[in-house]
Amino acid sequence: MDNFSEYSHQNGANNDPLNVTDQRTKALVLELLAAICLVKGGHEIIVEAFDHFKEVCQEKRRFETLMGFFMYYEEFHVEFMVACMQFINIIVHSVNDMNYRVHLQYEFTQLGLDNYLEKLRIHESEELQVQISAYLDNVFDVAALMEDSETKTAALEKVADLEDELGHAHNRLGQLERDAAAQIANLERVLMETRSERDKLKEGRRQAEEEAETLRRESANYRASLDEKNMMYPGREFSSSSGVSSCSSSGGGSSGGGETPPPPPPPPPLPNAAPPPPPPPMIPSGAPPPPPPPGLMPLPTEKDCMTIKRQIQTKNRLPTLNWAAMRPNQVRGTVFNELDDNKVFNRVDFNDFEEKFKMPGPPCKDNISLTDSSLTSGTRGKKKPDLISLLEHNRLRNIAISKRKINVAVDQIARAVTSLDLRLIPLDTVELLQKMIPNEAEAKKYKKYLEDKKDINLLTEEDRLLLELNKIANVQNKLNILQYMGNFNENLNLIAPQIEILKLTSKSVRQSMKFKGVLELVLAIGNYVNSAKRGPAYGFKLQSLDSLTDLKTPDKKLSLMNYISETIRTRLPELMDFDSELYQIERAATISLENLETDVKELEKGMESIRRENGGQNYGVLMDFLSASEERLRSLHSQLNDARSIFRETAEYFGECSRTSDPTTFFSFFVRFVKAFKAAERENEEQRRAEEVAAMKASADTMKRNKKIFMDEQEAVMNELRNRSRMVQEMKLLPRDEVYNGALEDILLGLRNEPYRRADAKYDGSYQNKKSLLNRTAKIVVEPARRKLLLDICAIVVSVMMIEIKNRVKVGQNQDKTEPKKSDRRSTLSRRISSITEN
Repeated sequence: MDNFSEYSHQNGANNDPLNVTDQRTKALVLELLAAICLVKGGHEIIVEAFDHFKEVCQEKRRFETLMGFFMYYEEFHVEFMVACMQFINIIVHSVNDMNYRVHLQYEFTQLGLDNYLEKLRIHESEELQVQISAYLDNVFDVAALMEDSETKTAALEKVADLEDELGHAHNRLGQLERDAAAQIANLERVLMETRSERDKLKEGRRQAEEEAETLRRESANYRASLDEKNMMYPGREFSSSSGVSSCSSSGGGSSGGGETPPPPPPPPPLPNAAPPPPPPPMIPSGAPPPPPPPGLMPLPTEKDCMTIKRQIQTKNRLPTLNWAAMRPNQVRGTVFNELDDNKVFNRVDFNDFEEKFKMPGPPCKDNISLTDSSLTSGTRGKKKPDLISLLEHNRLRNIAISKRKINVAVDQIARAVTSLDLRLIPLDTVELLQKMIPNEAEAKKYKKYLEDKKDINLLTEEDRLLLELNKIANVQNKLNILQYMGNFNENLNLIAPQIEILKLTSKSVRQSMKFKGVLELVLAIGNYVNSAKRGPAYGFKLQSLDSLTDLKTPDKKLSLMNYISETIRTRLPELMDFDSELYQIERAATISLENLETDVKELEKGMESIRRENGGQNYGVLMDFLSASEERLRSLHSQLNDARSIFRETAEYFGECSRTSDPTTFFSFFVRFVKAFKAAERENEEQRRAEEVAAMKASADTMKRNKKIFMDEQEAVMNELRNRSRMVQEMKLLPRDEVYNGALEDILLGLRNEPYRRADAKYDGSYQNKKSLLNRTAKIVVEPARRKLLLDICAIVVSVMMIEIKNRVKVGQNQDKTEPKKSDRRSTLSRRISSITEN
C-alpha cells in the first residue's frame, strides 16, 4: 500500500486512471478504488491521490473530473455509472468522523451530485437505483439534525417550566396540607365539645332510664294483678292483656335497649265495674267476664281471617334471627297485611343462603361504656361600689355585668316596656332585662327607700335601673310579651318546616312500594331461618331491622344484611334505590312530636297573654301584632294536627304503637336500616373487587410466566442480532496487516451483492443480505504470505493506466500514431491480474 502511494505520487497526473477512455476499465478501476477505501489507511491514500490530481490537472474542485465523467458522458454505460456511484458512496461514508463525512458529502453536493441523483431516480437500471438508494440512506441530513437539536432544546425548556410548575404545585400542596391540618385541629376541638355534650346527654339518658325502670316495676305489679284474673278466666287472656295497652304488649318482646319505655298503666278499675264488650281490646276493663258457653263462641269474620303460613323445614341447622315477631291479630291494618312473602321464595336462592348461614352463632354485641363528664367552674370577684346599693354583692355584680351590655338609657327602657314598643329597645336588651327584674325582697327595699324619701342619686346605676323597673306595673308579663313578639317569627319559621317534614316523610314512608318489597324480602328470609324453630311469622317490628347485621356466617365474613343487599342487587334490582322514596328520613328522625306540641302550646299561651294585656288598655302595637299573627298561629296549629294524625297512622301502618311512638324513634329505624344497607352494599362491592383482583392476579401470573418464556426467546434472538451487528461494525474496515490473497475479490464480490451501508444508516437492509455480507467478511483471515497481493494488483492497475496515459500523450504529440485497441488494453490487464493471482 505504501509502495502504491509512493508510485502514484511520482507519476503525478499522467498515471490517473480517470483519464482512461474505456468505460469498462474505468468501472473496474473505480471498484478497486472503492475496495481500497474499505481497507484501513486506504481512504487517506485515495483522498491524497485525488488531491494530487487536482493540483496537477488544475481542477477548481476536487473530484471535478470524476463528476464530469459521471454527469456528462458521451455514451451511457451502466456498469461505469454503478461503479462511480458506489465509489462516491464509499469514499464519502466509509469514514467514522462525522464532520469529515459531512464535509465530503457537501463537497459532492457542490459538484451537483444531489440534483443529478434526482434526475437518475427515473432511470430503469435496478443496480444503479440500489447504489443511489444506499448513498441516500447513508446521507447526513444536517437540517434534520438541527431541527432535532432545536426540538430537544425546546423540550428541555419545557421540562424546566414543568419542574417550576411542579415546585409551585408542591408549595401549594404544602399550603393545603397546613390548611387541612388547621381545619382538622378545629374539627377535633368541635369533636371534643360534641363528646362533652354527648356525655351530658348520656347522663340525662341514664336518669331517664332509671325513671323508666321505676315505671316498669309499677307496670309489672299491675300485670301481676291481671295475670291472677287471667288464671280465673283463661279464655279472655289475650283480650285482658291487650286491654292493658296494645302498645306495651306488642313491644314486650323487643330486644332493643334504645326504645322509649312505655307509659305507666292506668290504675285498675273498680271491682264492681261492668266489663266492656268483647270486640274492642284497647278499652281497659275491670274483671273480665266468664267465657261464653260452648256453641256461642263468636265466629271470625272474613276480614279477620288470615292465611296460615306453612312451617319451613331447612336442610341444615341455621342461626336464629332475633326479631320481634307480631302475632296475627297485631298484623291487621298494618303494612304486613298487604305483603306476601311466599312469592319471594320463587325468586331468592335459599339454597345458597342456607349454605352460607348453616352454622348458628350470632355475634355478641359489644357493650358500650358510657363516660360521664362534668364541668364546674366558678369565679369570685368583689366590687366595692362608691354609691349606695340595696342589692346583695353577687346580685349587684351580675346586674352590673348585664347592664354593661345595654346601650339604652333608663328612661327609654321604661317607656319601651310601658308601651310594649320593640322599636325603642332591641330584643337582646329585653332578654337581659328579664334577668334583672327585682325579686320580692328587692322590691320591698326599693319601695321603703322611696317611702323614706331618700335621694335616688345616692344609689348606684344598677339600683336606679331596678328601681325604674320596679315602678312599672306588671313588668314581668310585659317583658315576656316583648320577648314573645320579638321571637314569634323566628319560632314560627323553626316549627313550620319541622311539621312539614314530619308530614311529608310519614307519607313517603307509607307510600313507598320499594321499601315494602324490601320488607317482604326480609320477612321471607326471616321465616326461612326461624320457621323450623319458632314457627312462621306474619310480620315483625321495625326494631328487628337492627338485628340483620348481627346474624353472620360462621366465618364472620358475611352478615344477613350483606346477603340481603346482594340478593336485591342480583335478584331484585328494582329495589336497589328504595331509599330514594323515603323523603328526608334523617331530618325526620331528629324531630320530636312532643317538643313540637310543647312549642305550639307555648306560642298559644303567649298569644293568649297578649290578648289579655291588650284587653285592658288596647295597645296599638299589640292590636297590630294580633291582627298579623293570630291567623298564622291557627294555621300552624292546624298543620301540627294534620302531621300528628298522618304520623300516627303511619306508625300504626308499620305495626308500631301510635300513642307512644315518636318520630325520633320511629324514623331512626329507617335511618339505621338504610345506612346498614349502604354499608353492606359497599362491603359487597369491595368483596367483588377483591375477587376480581385475585382472578386478574392469577391470570397476570400466568401471562407473566408465558411472557417471560417469550422474552427469553426474544432476548436470545436480540443478543444474536446485536453480536452480528457488532461484528459488522467492527469488521467494516479491513486492517492492513490482515490483507490476504483474494481479499479485494471478496470485498468486490460483497459490494456487488450488497451496496455499502453504514450501521447508522436510515435503512439497514434485509437480514439475509446482512448475514451474507457478514459471512463473507468473516472469511477474511490473517495470511502474512499474501498480504502484498493488494499492492501488486494496484501496481498492475497503475502500470496499465500509465501505458494508456502515455499513449494519449503520444497521440497529442504525433497525430499520425494511433492508440491501442480497447481489446488489447483489456487483455493486457486481465493477463497481468490472472498471472499474479495464479502465483
